[in-house]
Amino acid sequence: MQIARRGLLSGIAGLGFAPGLARAAGEADIFPVVETAHGKLRGMTSGGVSMFKGVRYGADTSGRNRFRAPQPPPKWAGVRDAFDYGQISPQMPNSRARAYSGLISFDIQPGGMGEDCLVLNLWTSTLAANAKKPVLVHIHGGGFYGGSGNSPGYDGEDLARFGDCVVITINHRLGVLGYLNMADWGEPYQQSGVAGMMDVVAALKWVKENVGAFGGDPERVLVFGQSGGGGKTSILMSMPSGAGLFHRAGVMSGSTLRVQTAQTAQSISAAYLKILGLDRSKAVMLQTTPFTALLAAQVTLEAPERGRGEAPRSFSPSLDGAVIPGHPFDPKAPAVSAKIPMIISNVLEERAYRMTNFDQTEAGLRKAIAARLGEGRAGEILAMYRADDPKASPFRLQARFDTDEQFRASANVQLKRRAEQAGAPTWAYQWHAASTVYGGRYGVPHGIDVGPSLHDARGGLNGATTESLRLSDELASAWVAFAASGDPNNPKTPAWPAYTLPRRTTLVLGSERTAAVDDPRKAFREFWETPPPRPAG
Repeated sequence: MQIARRGLLSGIAGLGFAPGLARAAGEADIFPVVETAHGKLRGMTSGGVSMFKGVRYGADTSGRNRFRAPQPPPKWAGVRDAFDYGQISPQMPNSRARAYSGLISFDIQPGGMGEDCLVLNLWTSTLAANAKKPVLVHIHGGGFYGGSGNSPGYDGEDLARFGDCVVITINHRLGVLGYLNMADWGEPYQQSGVAGMMDVVAALKWVKENVGAFGGDPERVLVFGQSGGGGKTSILMSMPSGAGLFHRAGVMSGSTLRVQTAQTAQSISAAYLKILGLDRSKAVMLQTTPFTALLAAQVTLEAPERGRGEAPRSFSPSLDGAVIPGHPFDPKAPAVSAKIPMIISNVLEERAYRMTNFDQTEAGLRKAIAARLGEGRAGEILAMYRADDPKASPFRLQARFDTDEQFRASANVQLKRRAEQAGAPTWAYQWHAASTVYGGRYGVPHGIDVGPSLHDARGGLNGATTESLRLSDELASAWVAFAASGDPNNPKTPAWPAYTLPRRTTLVLGSERTAAVDDPRKAFREFWETPPPRPAG
């Protein structure tokens, strides 16, 4: 028995599993170790893609760090495993009361919730330090109140493999923890109203310093995101602290022209702090109150909006004169990012994601239009929308009407101001291919292009249909080409000229084909450029 035991231990040692001995053959390939500026990280490789999850780019934001600018992460000795997602910023869980939430998997945010949430996830097709692959940093949606880069809808593995690139998603502070503006309280709250956006900049600083060790090129970094991710990208374009940290930008269905003024944000903050029963004399309690109490007070403040099924939106970035010195794209495009090429996009019926009146009738559609424009123009405008798509359901046309006034109008203004700036080129696309889910009732809703942008057609809004796979190849190829060269043109898509005035060429990704079209839906753009006043009452 003793001889057998010695023989067994000798065999195990030969395989490299005994403590203190060399790693087993192939272990370094499956569990690669990369040295960063803060310490060594061990990731995991599968299917030719190496993944590093829950990587800290900033220190824990609880306690004394709460409401303050992000601090560098602590350095560590030895090797730290990066196998699992890190924490997500405290937020209300996304409800599945509406089917749409389940379709985008926004109720699934792994990693646990807490204030040690300044983490990122990285997927890379190579770990060769001199590979200099393009880097795509994806900023998650969910407005400024929810979501995370951990959501399965933002998984970067397939895009890293398909595009031979580095893909990164980030988590950052949200809601009151990211945007409770208490600058009027003095130190340490001067940057409390912009902390979440400062987190984004801190993540990009980590990328610049470390991505080369993961095979990425720190001089070819694309920042892009959809919905709230597009809003954050819009704001980032106006932030002096972001200059030099990214080199291309993409705004998908999130064109943000203005942010809250300090006065408005501080007024909201005062109402919030009243719920907590705090004033300046009790300011120290803001660092010791459990985040659960802070989040509960946020929900209490926003209860009326949540009761209408709307997203909580009270807390968002605000002007501070320094970190965010002015409105992102109002009255014009920001000079600080004039040399950064952009892609700006939207989808045909964005607003369908907030609507549930799937049984809308033609009469109901006319009533909805009249409520916005008045009886005098309701018939005329209804006829214009009906002529645009005679076969579309009244629900889809109502979503298109609302989208033209809101999402698309903002995107058109952002595109116009970029073109007027005459700096780096800007490209535009519109997604017109409808989702087939639930019998096609949603049409072309908000978020339908997120999966394809990451070359991932498994999401509920898409599915691995022949059409969806084609569109994923096209859109993902455009984003990778854009990250690599600053120009989205590639062999998978037709020639795509930049957006200029008055031509307004836009790539339209449709069900049957994708084509570059000059000023698509021109009549609707012109109508909403000068929105009619709302009827009295």
